[in-house]
Amino acid sequence: MNTIQYIDTTEQLANLCLQIKKEPWLALDTEFLREKTYYPKFCLLQIASPSWVACIDPIVLPALDDLFEVLYDPSIVKVFHSCRQDLEIFYQVTGKLPEPVFDTQLAAPLLGFQDNPGYAMLVSSLLNINLNKAHTRADWSKRPLTEAQIQYAADDVIYLCKIYELIKQKLAELGREDWLKQDFAELSNPECYEITPDKAWYKIKGKNKLTGRQLSIVQLLAEWREKTAQSEDRPKSWLLRDEQLFDMAKLQPETISDLAEVRGINERVIARHGKELCELVTLAKNRAPTPLNEKSKPVKKTQQQEAILDILTALVRIRAEENALNPAILATRKDLEELMFNEDGDCHLTHGWRYSMAGRELIGLLEGKSFLGIDSGRLAIIEK
Repeated sequence: MNTIQYIDTTEQLANLCLQIKKEPWLALDTEFLREKTYYPKFCLLQIASPSWVACIDPIVLPALDDLFEVLYDPSIVKVFHSCRQDLEIFYQVTGKLPEPVFDTQLAAPLLGFQDNPGYAMLVSSLLNINLNKAHTRADWSKRPLTEAQIQYAADDVIYLCKIYELIKQKLAELGREDWLKQDFAELSNPECYEITPDKAWYKIKGKNKLTGRQLSIVQLLAEWREKTAQSEDRPKSWLLRDEQLFDMAKLQPETISDLAEVRGINERVIARHGKELCELVTLAKNRAPTPLNEKSKPVKKTQQQEAILDILTALVRIRAEENALNPAILATRKDLEELMFNEDGDCHLTHGWRYSMAGRELIGLLEGKSFLGIDSGRLAIIEK
């Protein structure tokens, strides 16, 4: 591997862009901070090919437009590990998303690894190298970066190149190269990264236990929290934590003194936003909540339905074993519940390689077109 190029001048960046244009694929990673902000603060971009590696400094460089124009070339595959946060930064900076992308965290389970394997674990398993963790919590916004920090950051893409080549080779040997095309394409869907305040409540756990006024209050307060966090560029939890939204939904404070009784709310939040929060609670109490999506409602299953899920689970285990996969990669019990109870039938098992491997047969079982039986001492699908 060549010397690490540290790119912090416009001239260096222009030369790097020429290098990038020659490559069919690149390994990428970012370093960022978001402990004290709503939006991630972009601190470093690492890029590598099998023959070179570079660390680009977005804090010092005046603009990265030319770099992103080259990187977004659809003829260049962009390789990441666990890419959603990296792509969030790309989308924040450019308003667009690169494609095609390849995520080694999504691909590795098709080779028998656990679901969502960590980068260090893959490097250790595939390359027999233990990565240095010394700078995991470093402040990447401080300048100058030390040589050790730069080496640590570069290692993330140096070894990503190596594991990508190994994973691609193994997928090709198993005939699984195209299994993840749909999953990878979805990573470049802007809807995955757009944050709409009026839908912020969708991500709050436990909302399905609320009804009426309580649900309306949580919905309106979650929208306020998202908008305020965005405008002030500060973490949402610094304003209100989820448990405080629920406490406010139960106590329904309409005065500042009432609000002060809610456990743990920051005094500065009360001083700056208390009146507005109380007005929102009053408004929410007098409006109908947005109905819960049917998928969000808990489904109380009968014993018959639990037994059917057990049968579906047995089929998943059979197909996973045949393909040397962890069954949870193919389908979790939650996936099977979605297949059973969603009227639109849209879930992991109705798309891509999961549909081919098991989804089609699972639907056949549910529709009564086939059944699970025993043939020569082994479970088997038997067509009617």
